[in-house]
Amino acid sequence: MNWRQRLGAFIGGFDAGQHHRRLRGFRATRAHVNALIAAAGPDITARARWLVRNNGYAVNAVESWAANTVGDGIKPISKIGDAARKEELQRLWLAWTDEADAEGLTDFYGLQRRAAREVFMAGEVFFRIRMRRAGDGLTVPLQLQMLPAEMLPLERSGTAANGNAIRQGIEFDRIGRRVAYHFLRRHPGDSTDPGLTGEVVRVPASEVIHVIDPVEGGQLRGVSKLAPAIVKLFLLDQYDDAELDRKKVAAMYAMFVTSPAPENPLTAPEDEDVPAGVEISPGQIVRLDPGEDVTVGQPADSGATYEPFQYRTLLQISAALGIPYPYLANDMVKGNFSNSRLALIEFRRRVSAWQHSVMVWQLCRPVWARWMDTAVLSGALTLPGYEANRARLLTADWLPTKWDWVDPLKDANAEIAQIEAGLKSRTQAIAERGYDAEQVDREIALERARERALGLDFRRPGSPAQGVQAVPSGQDDAEPEDTDAENRPSTQEEG
Repeated sequence: MNWRQRLGAFIGGFDAGQHHRRLRGFRATRAHVNALIAAAGPDITARARWLVRNNGYAVNAVESWAANTVGDGIKPISKIGDAARKEELQRLWLAWTDEADAEGLTDFYGLQRRAAREVFMAGEVFFRIRMRRAGDGLTVPLQLQMLPAEMLPLERSGTAANGNAIRQGIEFDRIGRRVAYHFLRRHPGDSTDPGLTGEVVRVPASEVIHVIDPVEGGQLRGVSKLAPAIVKLFLLDQYDDAELDRKKVAAMYAMFVTSPAPENPLTAPEDEDVPAGVEISPGQIVRLDPGEDVTVGQPADSGATYEPFQYRTLLQISAALGIPYPYLANDMVKGNFSNSRLALIEFRRRVSAWQHSVMVWQLCRPVWARWMDTAVLSGALTLPGYEANRARLLTADWLPTKWDWVDPLKDANAEIAQIEAGLKSRTQAIAERGYDAEQVDREIALERARERALGLDFRRPGSPAQGVQAVPSGQDDAEPEDTDAENRPSTQEEG
């Protein structure tokens, strides 16, 4: 015991800092997270990927995380004031999203989903910005290439030829800014592509997007979100396999014959190609020699502790992953409506924080800015004064996929009450659903015009929109005559 420990034991105060009997075996490392990742990162990532490939709970957690954080995509709504130019910009962006993936496997929103899965499994993911030629036929000559975490070797540290420090594959200048990434040209574990194995290429930081959710200050590389649950997931999987084998043995009708005369063992007739022993069939009568006895094998059952043990273990895994238990196990029976709703609210708060602090900040906004610059420079988009007003013209709202309502009628009525009381605007309510209020208003206006032209009206009698529609065309809109019963369609059929 050193002098600090002796002093702590004498002063007391924090039990967590003592070294008495209960904490004698608790020896926490003082190494920084970067040192821990350098030592254990590759093994953690490999095990996390193995579990996602082979464990049902792990893959369900990853898919649930991707579906809730990205869903159909986190989409931008430009805040340019000119409606015509905004419409042109949004239309160009939508066309480019189909061309965004350099591999051609998905669109930009599919890349978002893949990024969410990679960050959950490996703790990080990289995107290399690929500028294309004007003759490549793209809407905007720009694409994104996704690179998994293994492409940036953790063991690559030292000093670059220009004197910059390289730490875990990332090159820093003299004041600590990221200036380059040293990627492998080929995935180190892909034996189907042996060419250029181990060769490294230096890519400027301006051409790389690093998506990471750091858990500690000064962290350079990511850690899998599965890390706190890997041990329990693996051991629980082994336990389940053992229980399955136990049930398999129990389902077999095994008999053991005890004979006092081992010199006359039960043997099959010489002319039959069957294993030694006795084969039985339904309704068969088997005669035994005097002194022989038959015992039926009865393997022990799993008992009443199997289900509670599974449930408690999965709760610990759920807490470690930050995924609600029903989402992890697809078990909707354990919780009631109120408990499920509380868990859902907490989960959505975490997801919302991750969406805006990681996905939007690290991936969506940099891609949007680079895309706008490229679109203007290539002539695909015309924005007068873009260079002088770039910051203002780049502003956009990023709208995640809307949350599904747990109780649609009650939630909708509550939101209508908030809007009518002035506690929320329609713009805010529509944005929370993942839509642009201006676009929704235009669509509503077009629908109303089409309904009038066709003599249709699908609005609820007595609704605010119905009252406005009932105003005669020559009357002032400020004084609608919607209180007159004759101006409202009857809710009952006339006899």
